[in-house]
Amino acid sequence: MDILDKILAGLNPAQKEAVEAPDGPLLILAGPGSGKTRVITHRIAYLVRIRGVNPQRIMAVTFTNKAAREMTERLERLMSYAVKELTIGTFHAICSRILRRDGSAIGIDNRFVIYDGDDQTRLLKRCLQELNLDPKQYAPAALASAISSAKAHLLDPRQYLERGRSYFDEIAARVYELYQQRLRESNALDFDDLLMMAVLLFRRNPDVLERYQSRYLHLLVDEFQDTNLVQYELIRQIGGKHRNICVVGDPDQSIYSWRFADLRNILSFEKDYPDARVILLEQSYRSTRTILETASRIIMANQQRKPKNLWTENEVGEPVSTVETYNEQEEAQFVAREVERLVSRGEASLGDFAVMYRTNAQSRVIEETFLRHGISHRLVAGTRFYERREVKDIIAYLRLIQNPNDGVSLMRIINIPQRGIGDQSQARFSAWAKSLDLSLYEVLKQLAGKEMKAPFTPHVAGVLCAFAGMMEGLAARSNELNLVDLFDLVVERTNYRAYLMNMPDGEERWDNVMELRKVAEQHRDLYPPDGLTAFLEGVTLVSDVDSLEEGVPAVTLITLHQAKGLEFPVVFIVGMEEGLLPHFRSFDDPAQMEEERRLCYVGVTRAKKRLYLVRAFRRNLMGRSIVTEPSRFLADIPRDKLATGSSWQEERGGVDASQYAWEKPSLSAAVARPDLKAGDRVRHAQFGEGVVVGIKATSNDTEATVAFDGHGVKKLLMSFARLEKVV
Repeated sequence: MDILDKILAGLNPAQKEAVEAPDGPLLILAGPGSGKTRVITHRIAYLVRIRGVNPQRIMAVTFTNKAAREMTERLERLMSYAVKELTIGTFHAICSRILRRDGSAIGIDNRFVIYDGDDQTRLLKRCLQELNLDPKQYAPAALASAISSAKAHLLDPRQYLERGRSYFDEIAARVYELYQQRLRESNALDFDDLLMMAVLLFRRNPDVLERYQSRYLHLLVDEFQDTNLVQYELIRQIGGKHRNICVVGDPDQSIYSWRFADLRNILSFEKDYPDARVILLEQSYRSTRTILETASRIIMANQQRKPKNLWTENEVGEPVSTVETYNEQEEAQFVAREVERLVSRGEASLGDFAVMYRTNAQSRVIEETFLRHGISHRLVAGTRFYERREVKDIIAYLRLIQNPNDGVSLMRIINIPQRGIGDQSQARFSAWAKSLDLSLYEVLKQLAGKEMKAPFTPHVAGVLCAFAGMMEGLAARSNELNLVDLFDLVVERTNYRAYLMNMPDGEERWDNVMELRKVAEQHRDLYPPDGLTAFLEGVTLVSDVDSLEEGVPAVTLITLHQAKGLEFPVVFIVGMEEGLLPHFRSFDDPAQMEEERRLCYVGVTRAKKRLYLVRAFRRNLMGRSIVTEPSRFLADIPRDKLATGSSWQEERGGVDASQYAWEKPSLSAAVARPDLKAGDRVRHAQFGEGVVVGIKATSNDTEATVAFDGHGVKKLLMSFARLEKVV
C-alpha cells in the first residue's frame, strides 16, 4: 500500500474530499460521530506526506488537552517522523508558548505563572478587600464572569466601563482595573489573558505577527463552533496571510455561550470567507439508527443552524427508553437497578455507562444511591485532582520558586505548614505591602535584608524572615536541580509530610502528593528550570475531561456540558423535565432555549447502543417539592422510536413516560385506588409491606405516607403507587 492509499484508507467520500481539499478557506460541518478528528489528522498527514508541506508550517488547534493527545497519537501512526515538528495544542497552550517567546514586546516576563479559577477567586477577594467592597454584595464569581466577558470581547477596564450600563458594571470595572494591576505585580496571567494578550501582541507588533503568519502556511481548528470573539480574532490574525484556514465544527453542538462562545463565528464563516469550500460530514459511525434519528428530530426545531441529513449504516438498535419515576430518589434507583440488570446479563460492563444531567446538584442523589448499591462510579467535576488542597500547596511552592512575585501563591503557603503567621498577621502583612506600594515578595525580601522595620512582633518578623530565606534557597537550587529533585527538596525543607500526617486523612493526602510527583517525573530530563516551567503550565491548563481516567471499570457521572466529545455504549439522561432540561433560565430567551435544545442533542448523541431519558414526577427544587412537567424535547421524538414499556415501571406500578411526550392523562383517573386511612397495612410492588402513617389530599391526587418494613418512610401518590390493602 503506497502512502496515499494509507492516508485515504477507510475514509468515506465526504471525508476524502475534506482531506484532499485544495488550499484556501475550508469549512467542514461534522455531525456527531462523523469522524472529524480522523479527517483533521488525515488532512495533516496528506499535507505533509503528499503535498510536501513542512510540518513546522502547520498549526492544529483543539479545545482540550485530551483532543490534542488523541490527534498526536493518531498522527504518530500516520507520519511518526514529523509529528514533533507540528504545532498541536489547545488555544491556551499555544498562546502561552507565543507569550513566553514574544510577550516581552508588550511587557510580559516569560516566567509568568498562570492563575486558575481558584487563584483568580483568591485574588478577587483580595481586590474587594482593598477596595472596601463587601464580597457578599459583589460576589467574586459574578465579578470573575464579568471580567472574563470583558476579556473575551477584547475590552480593557476603561473600555468595559465606557460600555457599562449599570452600577454593577461600574464596580466590576474598578475591580477589573485593580485585578489587572495585581496580576502584573505577580507576573501572572489568567486563562483569558493568555488569549487576549496574544491578540494584543499581534495587534501592537506587526513584525511579530508577520513572523507567525509567514511560518504557518496551514491552520486547522477543531470545535470551531465553540470559539469566542478573541479566539476568532486570533485565528484570523495567524491565518490572515495564506488564508489556508480549515475549521471543523457543528453549530448543533454549540453549548458554551456562558463561556462567551459565539455561534455566529461558524454560521457566518462563509460570509467572512466568500471563497470558502463547504463540506458536510453526515455519515455517523457512533450511534444506532434509532438514536441518531431521535437526535435529528430533537434538533430539527432550532432555527440557528445549518441543516444536515445525518445517516448511519449502523443497526437500528434498541428503542429509546423514556422512563417516569415518582421522585429523584426513584429516578436514581431506576438507574442503579438498570445498570445492575445489564451488567448481570453480560450486556454491558460498568465502564460502558454514563449518567448525564443538566446541573451538578443532580449528581448527589445518584452518588448516594450508587454507594448503597456498591456500584463503582467516577464523578467528573467533583474535587479534581489538581484542585485538592495538598496538591495546590505543593504547586504553589513550585510556582513561587519560579516566580517570586506570585502574590496569590505566596499568601497561600505563607503559613502552610503552620508557622505562627495567623490571619491577622497575614492581613497586616498584605496591608503593609499595599501602603508601601510594593509587591508582597519585595516587602518580604526587604524585611529579610533588615532594610525596614516591620509592624509585627519580633516572633512574626522572625518567622517571615525565615520563610523568605527558605524560598530564596529553594529558588537558587531550582537552577541546578532537575524537577523531581527540586520537588523532593520542597517537601523536605517544608516538612510537608509531617504536616499532612497530623490530619485524619493524612495518608490519602500524602498519596496525592506522591501522585503529583509522578507527573513531575515526566519532566525529569528537561534542563533546569525548563522542567519546572513545563510542569507548571501542564498542571494549570488541564481540564475536567482531560483528567477523566480511562479503562477504570466505573459508571461515569457527568454534566451534559462536560460530556461533549465523549461517547458511551449506554447513556442515561436524568431530569428530562421543564425547568431542568430545558433550564428555567432559558424560558424567556429564544436563543438560550435553542442552546438548551442543542445541549439535549449533545447528550443524546453521546449514546452508542442504548439511551434512557428519565424524569421524576416530583422533584425537590429550590427547597421545595414540586410536581414537574415532562421536557418539551420529549414531544419531538417519534413514537416509533420509543420503547413501549419498562420493566421498572411495571414493577413499581408506574406509567410509561412515552405517553407523556404526547398527551398527559388525568392523574385523578389514572388508577383506581383503595380507600386507605392512617394505620392501615398495605403492600407495594417494590417496597413490600408497610403501615400508612398519613394521608393528604393534593389538588388532583392523594398522597400517602407509608412506613415500609426495611425501606423506611415513603411518600407516594395513590394514582401511581397501586397500593394493595393487606387485610
